[in-house]
Amino acid sequence: MPRAVICAYARTPFGKYHGALSGYSATELGAMAVKELLERAGIAPGSGLIDQVYMGHVLQTGAGQAPARQAAMNAGLPVTTPCTTINKVCGSSLKAAMIAATEIRAGVSNMVVAGGMESMSNAPHFVRGARRGA
Repeated sequence: MPRAVICAYARTPFGKYHGALSGYSATELGAMAVKELLERAGIAPGSGLIDQVYMGHVLQTGAGQAPARQAAMNAGLPVTTPCTTINKVCGSSLKAAMIAATEIRAGVSNMVVAGGMESMSNAPHFVRGARRGA
């Protein structure tokens, strides 16, 4: 059984609510981290070496369709790269890493990008009953 190892990692800094990173969407922040990860690993984004992308993202309202694909494509990965967004409160990125490791150990994939992305500053407000004037 193949071993799953972490070849490189990258992350954005912790931001402050409505702080310096609030101008970036979650998918933009995710793309920055994926792009830096590929650079640190010495992998050209268009090389086709990445078999799969798993990205956790919980507050998806307003993010558009397929947040993991958005992050991957904005990091330069080909549109043909399979991408999956995971929504599991407080554990999305860990679940992404677990799925990636399982795929590698099962021989399904060789190289997988796994991570998470969020932007609390850009999560829409929800006011219950506002539609009816409450």
